[in-house]
Amino acid sequence: MNQYPMTLQGAEALREELNELKTVKRPQIVEAIAEAREHGDLKENAEYHAAREQQGFCEGRIQDIEGKLGNAQIIDVTKIPNSGKVIFGVTVGLLNIETDEEVTYQIVGDDEADIKNNRISVNSPIARGLIGKTVDSEVEIKTPAGLVEYEIISVEHI
Repeated sequence: MNQYPMTLQGAEALREELNELKTVKRPQIVEAIAEAREHGDLKENAEYHAAREQQGFCEGRIQDIEGKLGNAQIIDVTKIPNSGKVIFGVTVGLLNIETDEEVTYQIVGDDEADIKNNRISVNSPIARGLIGKTVDSEVEIKTPAGLVEYEIISVEHI
């Protein structure tokens, strides 16, 4: 089986979601199904069908999270010495050479990626172009908008 890289924070967030689904959401859905059954004819009972559909989504998500956690390779970047090299989990400071604009990204697993919070997937074009490079390196990254040149100004193990 393939192992998927995941940060410690990402694994913890998935565990919290799993716990929420199992201890809160699942019992609520079971209760909603029981209540809908009391209303009689199940063929034409929209509440019953909606609750069953919700149950299917919930159980699917539980299986999905359990599978991801089972195949996760959890990497705590704070325990790895900082060599100035871009690796999974680090926070990278970049300077756009053309526009002098600075941006910071954390390289995370696919499920943790959130561009609004500057967390990019290890499989994204930017992350793939940065992995293995060091501080003060200039990197050309192919983006949908064209080729962008960045200088790596910092690599932090946060």
